[in-house]
Amino acid sequence: MIRLLAVCLVLVLFSAKAVAQKEIVVKQLPEICLSPTEIELYKLINEYRAQKGLPAVKLSASLSFVARTHAKDQSDNFKDGGRCNMHSWSKSATWSSCCYSPDHKRAKCMWDKPRELTNYQADGFEISFYSTYPYSSPEAFARDILNGWKKSPGHNDVIMNKRIWKNMKWQAIGIGINGDYADVWFGAAEDSAGEPGICK
Repeated sequence: MIRLLAVCLVLVLFSAKAVAQKEIVVKQLPEICLSPTEIELYKLINEYRAQKGLPAVKLSASLSFVARTHAKDQSDNFKDGGRCNMHSWSKSATWSSCCYSPDHKRAKCMWDKPRELTNYQADGFEISFYSTYPYSSPEAFARDILNGWKKSPGHNDVIMNKRIWKNMKWQAIGIGINGDYADVWFGAAEDSAGEPGICK
């Protein structure tokens, strides 16, 4: 019995040492700043939430990085008309790719992207927008993005914590726009990376 306990103790100590030696990889985010359109969209989303008595959601540098990265990927690689919708990620970079289909079977690919690309450890939930209209100003583009989401029950529910999202308390939001694509990511945990700056 003593011998068995000694063996178990050695195994526990060996396992603890192995865990201690395992290197924790901390991902370094580049400097993140938001454009005038991204800032306006953030402002409009929180104003819309306030109209319904919902609290403002704090800007997240990590989720904004994910949003901007995905908007660039969409601009460079997304092809409309296939079975993969705009929540898909291409095979063109270092992230894991996936085809996000209307049945939501690959939803985990979206939820995991903040963990994959940043140090943000909670799930991420994305809403996307696409338009080739020539807007007269950043404010006009931001208004049209939000109006598009307001008219779509699924997108509106995410923004307003309705239906399946009613028990979620958004603690972080990321905004990313590239070309004709706009993405907003929501998370239920605060972001230790803080807030992005404003582009000069």
